[in-house]
Amino acid sequence: MKNSHSIVIFCCLLTFSLVARGQSSLESNVKKAMLQATRFMVEHVSTNGGYARLYTEDLTRRWHELEAYDTQIRIEEPGSLGMGHLFLDAYHVTADEYYYEAALKLANALIRGQLDCGGWNYFIDFAGDRSLKEWYRTIGKNAWGFEEHYYYYGNATFDDNVTPGAAGFLLRVYLEKLDPQIKPSLDKAIQFVLDAQYPIGGWPQRYPLMNNHPKDGKEDYSSFYTFNDDVMRNTTQFLIDCYATLGEERLLEPIYRAMNFYLITQQGNPQGGWAQQYDMQLQPAHARSFEPASIVTGQTYDNILMLLKFYRYTGDRKFLARIPDAIAWLESARLPQQQTDEGKRTHSFFVEIDTNKPLWAHREGTGVNDSKYWVDYRMDNLYSYGHNMVLNIEMLKKEYEQANALAKEEATRNSPLIEVEGRNRHTGKYYFQTPYTNVGTGQSGSDASKIIDALDTQYRWLSKHEWISSPYSIDPRTGQETNTAMHADRLSADWKLDPSDQQYISVAVYVKNMRLLMDYLSAQH
Repeated sequence: MKNSHSIVIFCCLLTFSLVARGQSSLESNVKKAMLQATRFMVEHVSTNGGYARLYTEDLTRRWHELEAYDTQIRIEEPGSLGMGHLFLDAYHVTADEYYYEAALKLANALIRGQLDCGGWNYFIDFAGDRSLKEWYRTIGKNAWGFEEHYYYYGNATFDDNVTPGAAGFLLRVYLEKLDPQIKPSLDKAIQFVLDAQYPIGGWPQRYPLMNNHPKDGKEDYSSFYTFNDDVMRNTTQFLIDCYATLGEERLLEPIYRAMNFYLITQQGNPQGGWAQQYDMQLQPAHARSFEPASIVTGQTYDNILMLLKFYRYTGDRKFLARIPDAIAWLESARLPQQQTDEGKRTHSFFVEIDTNKPLWAHREGTGVNDSKYWVDYRMDNLYSYGHNMVLNIEMLKKEYEQANALAKEEATRNSPLIEVEGRNRHTGKYYFQTPYTNVGTGQSGSDASKIIDALDTQYRWLSKHEWISSPYSIDPRTGQETNTAMHADRLSADWKLDPSDQQYISVAVYVKNMRLLMDYLSAQH
């Protein structure tokens, strides 16, 4: 019996040892694959440390939102910022200095592309202004529907998390090792954000102000107070991150002005929501041709969530006071059942001021020269922009009720704006080291192995059927320039996916697979 018992114990120990050895071997393979894939991206794909969104397999063509030159990098995600944060996360998971060095290369690319004013444009062209102006004159000017790229403004943008995101990445890299070479550019970016803020707390889409590109008799919207594409949210959060980590007291007042701007711009009842942008008289304003002056359901939903966050930051109940008005308006703007397309939408994107009627965008033509946009009450032949809105109002109500029930001390327990004696404040690089996304979600060894096996012999994860566009060209017979936008047809019902077997190097695919492998590594410890 003793011998049998010993044999069982030995077998169990042997099995455990083999399993542990197998896990250790897979972990080693995962780290090796991650590093090989990253080396390819850094050493073969990047331009001066930065990235586009998508490349052909042979790297002869590349795209940001539109097609780009090989001297250009894209800032917003998926692009350089997504890569940069991925590198730092991989550095924390693996402790391999190569990832930090990759992040530092990207930071230096952003520093090279920082404008004199302190902010950034949508992308950086290392060949200089002459090359950039040529891009705007050809590809940008002919991108039907991408009106933010029609003109070379020469200034910086807060749109699409460009300037706040680039500055925020510099902040994170700086905090990692307090590299003194990064601090001057970070300080310059912080000052730019402060200079660009309007006295009542909002930010324009672009700065320094230009107002030099009116369209169809309408004022250039780039100077308007802007919520659209998270300008207010991202810029406010950047200042909060700087205040929490750098401890600069001068940032607190601009932060509170920004939070109060949400209160100032909420509309009166019965339409207690928000517009995407406001003119200098604080009236809801137009933007692109398909964005009328209106109350916007999705923006209202997002702003409610921000007010809930502001209460947890400050404990000031003024940020909760009119949330019920905003929720009530969203309830009133629900579409009737027959207009929901079997649950695919709950609201229109735009709602007419005063009448509360849903507004729908349409367009026709083939490009910028013969295009026509209009907005009306009809739901046929919709332009795809924002027409499938699904808003979970019940979730909003629940979130509001939970916040409203919290006393100030409880609500602000983890506020980055309020000092609490005895609280362990994780500042510096630890501020960004939150528990890893998806950790413990069960990335199995077989899942990790499949991702590794998907690498080709050059350590690339190739993909097919990506969003692309036609190259810029001029028809020799007619002199007509091509439509350089990615949209497939006159209604833009679908993105133009390449139907061929052409293979691409996608930044989004690389980031996704790297994060899945990092999930596996994190789950082992």
